[in-house]
Amino acid sequence: MSYRILVVNPGSTSTKIGVYEDEQLLFDKTLRHSAEEIAQFNTIPAQKDWRRDLVMKALREQGFDARTLSAVSGRGGLLRPIRGGTYAVNDNMVKDCTIGVQGQHASNLGGLIAREIGDELGIPSFIADPPVVDEMQAIARYSGHPLIQRVSKFHALNQKAVAKRYAKEVGKKYEDLNLIVCHMGGGVSVGAHVKGSVVDTENALDGEGPFSPERSGSLPTDAVMKLCFSGDYTEAELRKMFVGRGGLVAYAGSTDMRDLLKMAETDAKVAEVIDAFHYQIGKEIGAMAAAMHGQVDQIILTGGIAYGKETVQALKDMVEWIAPVTVYPGEDELLALAQAALRVLNGEEQVKVY
Repeated sequence: MSYRILVVNPGSTSTKIGVYEDEQLLFDKTLRHSAEEIAQFNTIPAQKDWRRDLVMKALREQGFDARTLSAVSGRGGLLRPIRGGTYAVNDNMVKDCTIGVQGQHASNLGGLIAREIGDELGIPSFIADPPVVDEMQAIARYSGHPLIQRVSKFHALNQKAVAKRYAKEVGKKYEDLNLIVCHMGGGVSVGAHVKGSVVDTENALDGEGPFSPERSGSLPTDAVMKLCFSGDYTEAELRKMFVGRGGLVAYAGSTDMRDLLKMAETDAKVAEVIDAFHYQIGKEIGAMAAAMHGQVDQIILTGGIAYGKETVQALKDMVEWIAPVTVYPGEDELLALAQAALRVLNGEEQVKVY
């Protein structure tokens, strides 16, 4: 039996949708939203009905009969910390997505839209592996001061998807493997996947860990304190400086690794910045290997930057002594969300309750 799954992935200025028959994409579309359209709404949850109607209109324009759908899978938002997996969208989740229990973000609309469409059609609605997936072991939560606890906010959807893809390709269960997964996109996160749980990772969403194209990563505390109390910056300005305008763009003026590599051919400083980028990521992979007591079956590199052969080779030179390296470039969030729903529908995975 095959299943047709509608996937809804809301972003700040667009809503990406796709319809899959099992893992086969039937069609996809990016619904773009202008600043003027977004400005009509005072809050992100207020956009729900408007975006839902756009999704249903897109299905009709494609000539697709929504009544043939088996399930709806939405991108997970900033919920309470939860274990990884596929979750049914229930009333508790709707409430937390609406109030923004960990902040307002367009991804919170994923579960809300999925639930409304699912209820209308009488089919189940799911979310899977949101950024707040938290499976960290207790010892990894210590920061160095009791007022501050390390938290898990990372690229859980893509990390979990490629980890399970690797397991399937080698004929093993994800829960039987020890993997280090490194996602490299606008942000960078490295996760220690031990027997199906990400026992250590970073708060990559807010800029912890290695620096990335647009995030500063972990910074020396004393220097940050001096900036905070210098009187030269507001809290919002510093936050933007560290998360959005930090990392590669701060050092070299671009977030595009392709442009930076071209610049590096004639600019030694840019070349050094790229080397530092690779250095920090490689060092973080090594740290995760130590956290796993060296018991690492495979290292997986993923995300858009993993398309770059220079980055892949630089990291292999640093970490391939730990374990073999597999590369899954890019980030197919629509497919990952479809696969998550499919695993529940065909009985491979038990749906979780929020």
